[in-house]
Amino acid sequence: MKIAKGTRVLITGGASGIGKIMGRLALEKGAELIIWDVNKKMADETAAEFARLGKVTTYQVDISNMEQVTSVAHAVKANQGGVDLLINNAGIVVGKLFQDHSIQDITRTMDINSLAPMAITRHFLPGMLDQKKGHICNIASSAGLTSNPRMSVYVASKWSLTGWSDSLRIEMEQQKTGVGVTTVTPYYINTGMFDGVRSPLIPIQQPEKAARKIIRGIEHDKIFVSMPWSVHFVRLTQGLLPFRVYDLLAGRVLGIYNTMEHFTGRKS
Repeated sequence: MKIAKGTRVLITGGASGIGKIMGRLALEKGAELIIWDVNKKMADETAAEFARLGKVTTYQVDISNMEQVTSVAHAVKANQGGVDLLINNAGIVVGKLFQDHSIQDITRTMDINSLAPMAITRHFLPGMLDQKKGHICNIASSAGLTSNPRMSVYVASKWSLTGWSDSLRIEMEQQKTGVGVTTVTPYYINTGMFDGVRSPLIPIQQPEKAARKIIRGIEHDKIFVSMPWSVHFVRLTQGLLPFRVYDLLAGRVLGIYNTMEHFTGRKS
């Protein structure tokens, strides 16, 4: 879909990282921006920073809380009349061995990374269907395509998101709804979320470039937006190679299986 003057764009986790950058890019194209973020202070600061670019509305919401999601979604529909482009961007990662995860770690990761995008989309999709146009962009991960140690629950959440997102895309196409769906599967992006990650061969992506590529992908109705280019070949190599050979390639040759060994994550 083309982002133009008056396009209503909702971005979850829109007060920082690539969510913030995508919001700025949308405003520069004339869009009206709606930011959902758990951090009210950062959301207000972002709105003040972007005020010169266009209309920005912020809502504080913890998307792991379904009651909050429902309440704020109703507020958006009442105040803004729905959205034209929904970018499910918010996410969290717990970088440790599975046995070190608490039950809360597991449920919160799945709630935010998997269930929330489905719930939020369920609230705004009917409006898109009524107007026979709209677009949903789900920020998954290359971890939604391949296994990786020390992030097993994160991987599970992103596999879930990737599978649901592309299934939704097919449903929208089969029904000829006019609603597009783009699934984004980037490698690590240097936003602070994955501080400490070391990747010897595959480059860690830069936020500005990643955000621009995502917005471009949305405007060109891309089915998948993957970065860097090598991510496109993950499923091909998995399908062609025996499991142990793929493990050798991903683990020893590319070093993917060791990337999280020094993970610290974003500092509070």
